[in-house]
Amino acid sequence: MDNAGKEREAVQLMAEAEKRVKSSHSFLRGLFGGNTRIEEACEMYTRAANMFKMAKNWSEAINCLNAAIDIYTDMGRFTIAAKHHITIAEIYETELVDIEKAIAHYEQSADYYKGEESNSSANKCLLKVAAYAAQLEQYQKAIEIYEQVGANTMDNPLLKYSAKDYFFKAALCHFIVDELNAKLALEKYEEMFPAFTDSRECKLLKKLLEAHEEQNSEAYTEAVKEFDSISRLDQWLTTMLLRIKKSIQGDGEVDGDLK
Repeated sequence: MDNAGKEREAVQLMAEAEKRVKSSHSFLRGLFGGNTRIEEACEMYTRAANMFKMAKNWSEAINCLNAAIDIYTDMGRFTIAAKHHITIAEIYETELVDIEKAIAHYEQSADYYKGEESNSSANKCLLKVAAYAAQLEQYQKAIEIYEQVGANTMDNPLLKYSAKDYFFKAALCHFIVDELNAKLALEKYEEMFPAFTDSRECKLLKKLLEAHEEQNSEAYTEAVKEFDSISRLDQWLTTMLLRIKKSIQGDGEVDGDLK
């Protein structure tokens, strides 16, 4: 089926879904099987959204998913509403590249998951929000999330290993804003989570703080190189480390380089 055919089918499914929603609101339907029609409508909206996605009609796919979300939240089915919010967030993230809107949908999804006590799903959404917030220089928002998720995971035997990453990221966000804040935050994280002290992330932070204090661009680069040779830096970490490096006076590299 070509894209035009997919869109036609999607439009028909939407019309069918709307009919079911309207008929389910009538008094007698409310008494006899209104819920079934509403559930069918949700399924049709979701199928229509998938058709629009295949046809790369992103805005209509989002409209269908929002219609399904409205119904699911009215029915108190927040987990499935949360999943639809994630799908919308991913469309804004990858196809429409509207990061502010992606953030809003990830936040809404996290709220619904929290309400259902699905904390690990909520945390996944919040970590997406934190990563994007930091990229958009909303450091305080990112710090709060990383600290909150770090504190939630450090007591969990299965998850505590990742807590060091969250405290590391929170400290980097502090560092970009203010060196002293980063020092104080680092002390706080070590106190809260003693295992952090022996981590390579914590040791790197201490070296970076020292290099920054001495305004020693070479020592900064060397510390990052050493860390990267064992744990590859991803794009997010590279971006944050470059932002800190640019605040070292005499680092004349306009684009910045860490290696």
